[in-house]
Amino acid sequence: MKTHTRTFDKLVKLIFGASSDIPDSALETAATLLLDTVGVAAGATPLDAGRIARNFAADFYAAPNPDLSAPLMFDGRHASLPGAAYASATQIDNLDAHDGYNPTRGHIGCAAVPALFAFTHAQPKLSGRDALAALVISYEIAARAGIALHSTVSDYHTSGAWNALGVVAMGCRLLGHDDEIMRQAMGIAEYHGPRSQMMREIENPTMLHDGSGMGAFVGVSATLLASRGFQGAPAITVEDENVAQIWEDLGANWTIEKNYIKPYPICRWAHAAIDAVQQLMVMHKFKAEDVASLEVRTFHQAAQLYPGMPQTISQAQYSLHFAVAVMLQYGHIGPMHVSGAALSDPNVGDVIGRITVVEKERHSSRFPESRWSDVSVELSDGRVFESGDVHARGGPEAPMSNAEIRGKFGVMCNPVIGENHADKIWQTGRKLVEQGSVFSDFSRLICPAPSRDVK
Repeated sequence: MKTHTRTFDKLVKLIFGASSDIPDSALETAATLLLDTVGVAAGATPLDAGRIARNFAADFYAAPNPDLSAPLMFDGRHASLPGAAYASATQIDNLDAHDGYNPTRGHIGCAAVPALFAFTHAQPKLSGRDALAALVISYEIAARAGIALHSTVSDYHTSGAWNALGVVAMGCRLLGHDDEIMRQAMGIAEYHGPRSQMMREIENPTMLHDGSGMGAFVGVSATLLASRGFQGAPAITVEDENVAQIWEDLGANWTIEKNYIKPYPICRWAHAAIDAVQQLMVMHKFKAEDVASLEVRTFHQAAQLYPGMPQTISQAQYSLHFAVAVMLQYGHIGPMHVSGAALSDPNVGDVIGRITVVEKERHSSRFPESRWSDVSVELSDGRVFESGDVHARGGPEAPMSNAEIRGKFGVMCNPVIGENHADKIWQTGRKLVEQGSVFSDFSRLICPAPSRDVK
């Protein structure tokens, strides 16, 4: 492999550059994505996957030296830095409501945010703006690593395969490592990143989700290993000359501002169909019991989502039929609709039987840059409504309003941590972009004292 020196120099300039080099718009976006991801972490706290991951990290990834540990999000117990990042990333990854970036076909924040809390735990005086700058850099590096990976391999890999490199970039900046340590750490992270096949998980939904738990674990571990002299082969997704063009706009095109925020805790691939159904319901004032049949026309990957009534939380979040049925029945979708008694809701099951899903080439041809679907609804009285082509809300094409994002944060947080504490987190997080803010004022709100009812 030929090293593309100019590309690596670009990385060094951005990763170790001044926070002032990053535009305010990118820092503000980072604050919004940070809060959104924290909200998902809170909402995911009671779920089995997060509970198992937290207990596992506390039991098996503990650090005997407290200076090398960090608290688990919304738990309070400590684990090693890699263990804390792993547990919280797994927790977030298993409530599919976190942000994503279309060109990568995956997610960055679910690994980057837990790593940020782990790396900064021993830096109580770190400014809010410097923490946000590190988060921006993590998004920028991970985004291009994901695009580079998928442009050079045949399989569609989970986010953990490439968001580990964004974690390394963040860690090396925050811990003050030099460019050589960073180069070795990226090589380690890419080599050990879980190159798991995404469609395998789509076809058999489990707690593995998008591999971001291991992506966070590998990224933090690689950073710490390299700082102790461990060497790694240069990262192909960064330094190979065949991907050099992907890194050309680094520091000029701020991809973080093009991440989407999910309105629903459902795989993004189903969102366009959900939005189309919601629009038709609002426009034509019909309810689930009025629907005789409904056809979703979508792209290939969305058509592969779980087709029947789910038996697990993972199946529920990776099901287009189920998501559309829930929207028809209840007019919205929250965490309560993908867990517990919702998995045996007879009303939703009845609606699923009236839904068909077909693949359309015009939608498939626009993936992964876009997520399009259209819906046709026939009512019992014979009327037929067509949605036309609809793009999933939440990204630059159809952004959520600030009020919608704040509303989602409450839906995720309030039932778990209470409205007052959730509001304090939100207000403190919004102030991180201000001069004089301190990140630990925010981070300590995310790690309360242990409570039996969240483990």
